[in-house]
This record gives sequence, structure tokens and C-alpha cells, in this order.
Amino acid sequence: MVSTEEKAAFAREAGADDAVLVDGFREAVVALTGGRGVDVVVDVVGGDLFTDSLRSLAPLGRLLVVGFAAGQGIPEVKVNRLLLNNVDVRGVGWGAYAMGRPGYMQEQWRALTPMIESGVVRPPVGRVYDLDEFGQALADMDARAALGKLVVRVRD
Repeated sequence: MVSTEEKAAFAREAGADDAVLVDGFREAVVALTGGRGVDVVVDVVGGDLFTDSLRSLAPLGRLLVVGFAAGQGIPEVKVNRLLLNNVDVRGVGWGAYAMGRPGYMQEQWRALTPMIESGVVRPPVGRVYDLDEFGQALADMDARAALGKLVVRVRD
């Protein structure tokens, strides 16, 4: 789910099979899945979209709550929605998970580095900023103008 056609095109170029716009995303999910719904929703936004994300799940689907970028408060789950299709909501707190496991992050980087170096994993970089443009990088992120990852170069 993306906010603009430009972001949808970027997502497809990065390998997404489909991308739907925020406006009307629930109806688009229904159309794309033949009414079944999706197995997983990763929600980094929260806010008003949370309930529609939950309604977009297929039976036995899972909604992963990663953050609340919308800034509209923390959504609440009406548990009857979970019962209707045997779906669940899972909090995904990377920091708490990783920090409670000494050496885990280094282990993950050892596994990821060869994949990044070989090109198997290719994070989509939207723009690279010099360190003196750090403020612009933050402004672009705040304005939701980012396409892919924003990278700030700290050394040459």
C-alpha cells in the first residue's frame, strides 16, 4: 500500500507483484485476491488504516504492527474481528527482540552481508545525501517524499 502512483511504480520496479494506493486499498485487495484477502499485512502507519488492514486479511491471516507513523495514536483491536476469520495481530518490536539476544544482530549481519554483496538482497535506494544535506533528508522523510531508502553518506 502506497500513497502515490509514483511510489507504486517504485515498489513494482523493486520487485513487488502488485501495489495499491492507500485510497481504496481495501477494495483493491479484494479485487486482487478474488475476495480472499491477504495472508500478511505489515502496518508501519497505524491510525485510521488499521481497521481496514485487519479487514483485508484472509482467514488465518496475520497483521504485523511495526509502528505508528500516522501519529494519530495507537489503534485498538476489537477482538471479535480476530474471531471472525481466525486472524491475529502481532507486535513486531525489533529492538526489544534483538537487544535481548546478545550477538544476534552481528549474526544477522554475517548472514545478510554476502547476500547484499552478491545482489540477492538489493535494498531500493531512493536518494543518497551528503552529510551536509542531512536536514534535507529528514525533511524529505517527514514530507513522505522518500522513494525507497534514504542514505546519508558520512564519508567518501
